[in-house]
Amino acid sequence: MFTGIVEAIGQIEAIERLPEGGRLRVRAGAVLEGARAGESIAVAGVCLTMVEVVDGAFAADLAAETLRRTTLGRLHPGDAVNLERPLRLADRLGGHVVQGHADGVGTITQVRPEGDGVWMEIEAPAALAPYIVEKGSIAVDGVSLTVAGLPGGSRFAVALIPHTLAVTTLGQRRPHDEVNLEVDILAKYVERLLEGGRAR
Repeated sequence: MFTGIVEAIGQIEAIERLPEGGRLRVRAGAVLEGARAGESIAVAGVCLTMVEVVDGAFAADLAAETLRRTTLGRLHPGDAVNLERPLRLADRLGGHVVQGHADGVGTITQVRPEGDGVWMEIEAPAALAPYIVEKGSIAVDGVSLTVAGLPGGSRFAVALIPHTLAVTTLGQRRPHDEVNLEVDILAKYVERLLEGGRAR
């Protein structure tokens, strides 16, 4: 489990594309201190298992399902990615409950300055729109954010403060860029429970 509070920005060193998956190598630096193969890490909001950890870099295998649902298969060497290691029981939950199970890919439609920060609008897949509510939580490339507005259709807006722009990859994002989206797990559980009630 993660919180959506990015710990570091890593850099893609290599990506190997295979017929039914792939392998990613990421230069991560100090965030890997004490890390071992077999542990999880969120890369651009996607929970992966580190299969190798060597000299400040790690490798992770990509399943075909991961490539279908996320942007990871479109990355190239040199690309920057948000990194977060899993929550420990003693840690503060600074963001919201993030599983690292991306629900789909959104497309940034607008980025405009607003005061010292940025107003960003994102087109989500239509199937995710019912789970996105104003002032609710959403993870964008692994960053825990509050939905600031619902401009229409399946678009939603977030207000990014200078700190978020400086310490995550969202400060580099532009219109037409694609981002991984994870909606609030609580909304999905509520829907499932209501479906069960209607079926009785």
